[in-house]
Amino acid sequence: MEIRPGILRTPEACFDGLPGYDFAPHYVDVEDSRLGPLRMHYIDEGDRDAPIVLMLHGNPTWSYIYRHMICPVAAAGYRVIAPDMIGFGKSDKPASRADYGFDRFVQWMRAFVEALDLRGVTLVCQDWGGPIGLRVLSECPDRFSAVLATNTLLQNCDPPPLGVPDWPGEQIAAWVETCRTTEDLPLDLLISRACATDVPADILAAYAAPFPDAAYKKGMLQITCGIPIAEGAEGLEANRAAWRFLESWDKPFLTAFSDQDPATIAWEDVFQRRIPGAKGQPHRRIPNGGHFVQEDQGAALAQVLIEFLDANK
Repeated sequence: MEIRPGILRTPEACFDGLPGYDFAPHYVDVEDSRLGPLRMHYIDEGDRDAPIVLMLHGNPTWSYIYRHMICPVAAAGYRVIAPDMIGFGKSDKPASRADYGFDRFVQWMRAFVEALDLRGVTLVCQDWGGPIGLRVLSECPDRFSAVLATNTLLQNCDPPPLGVPDWPGEQIAAWVETCRTTEDLPLDLLISRACATDVPADILAAYAAPFPDAAYKKGMLQITCGIPIAEGAEGLEANRAAWRFLESWDKPFLTAFSDQDPATIAWEDVFQRRIPGAKGQPHRRIPNGGHFVQEDQGAALAQVLIEFLDANK
């Protein structure tokens, strides 16, 4: 597909020699009613006939964050699919902030799942992978069989017991305002500050590879502006509808949050209490992990996932 005006595509040379990311690229076009087809990149490893594990990243990461998990899970007998959301990684990046929105991220991911006709999916979701992935699950639940949620949330602006106390709080509101009013943010600081371990410079550079300059960061900045922090926000009622659906979800739902992520830990209890499929599951806390637990403790999280998958074959 030719690159059209208003759509950016990171030059392939930006991804040359990334440490630990020796995966064959795959691409599929997803339809957008206003922008036309958009090219979406994904990793696809393991037996094509094996049970599917869909790994969804958050912001400002991309499929690179799952590099420690993909091979072990595929070697355990599963097909691992790790897409880059539109605006991230090797996927197309609309050049205008107005082209992004919470609901549009959901629509793009649903279009991806439907384009590949994924079924029997175990969803692995972290950060924005949760709000987006769980919305897709609620809209086409017959395609999903289980969920592993780590360091994520599904914002609803409801007080406990439906939500978390003091949402959104000053810190989240300030973060939204920062992203709304700036045109650039440094990827190395965003990643390193959210990890519990020291991330080497070459790894930080790999996370920044999709964004050679600020023009490529519109989606990265605008996705944060989509956090529902007040009544009337885009996606809020759809999130609440997703929660109502999840209150009837009795398929396996496991939480595996890390022990050093204050940004999301309060949602762990909400998932465990509100979702029937979470009852009786061996929920875990991953030690020595920050918000980007896949970077800090990817091997440990992969082992938890494999045990979960094997137990629910």
